[in-house]
Amino acid sequence: MSPVLSWMIILLIVITSVGILLVRNWRQLIILLSVQYVGVFVLTLQHLPLGMATVKIIAGWMSAAILGMTSSNLTEDEAQGQSILPQGRFFRLVAAAIVGLIAVSGATRVDSMMADAGIAVSAGSLLLIGMGLLHLGVTDQAMRVSVGLMTVLAGFEVLYAAVENSVLVAALLAVINLGLALVGAYLMIASNATEENETEAV
Repeated sequence: MSPVLSWMIILLIVITSVGILLVRNWRQLIILLSVQYVGVFVLTLQHLPLGMATVKIIAGWMSAAILGMTSSNLTEDEAQGQSILPQGRFFRLVAAAIVGLIAVSGATRVDSMMADAGIAVSAGSLLLIGMGLLHLGVTDQAMRVSVGLMTVLAGFEVLYAAVENSVLVAALLAVINLGLALVGAYLMIASNATEENETEAV
């Protein structure tokens, strides 16, 4: 893959991961997560056969669909959630910029440690892992925690693809991805049921 295309994919990952951190509408969140998996697919395609790389994007889209369908069954307020802390977008932009600087500065060292995975692959994986951890640090809403965990896992998958191209490992990671989405959907429904019971009790 050409260097220009590689860095265009990195730019796509930056836009989607920062967008996931900033948006509050669950529909936009699902769209950004789905587009993010396109970047994951292209980066893993550099080290995996087409069939195995396709598993990544299919599992990611299925996970996004699970979260989206669950959110569509909740009311708008319940789906949005009110628990993102801190609320300031400026804070999250500054934090995302710090994560980006760390990812760019550490990409060369990670590349040399991970069997010459490629600067673009290393930078993309570090960005995904860092942004996912940042997202986990600023929210406690079930859907967004699931998206943060899926983003961290996506970054790990991109980096691990440069080291191991086992079909069994790819299948296991896909199952973990789907499991995270199912657990997130269950927690969203359970949280909604708890809030309804509390409202009825009052």
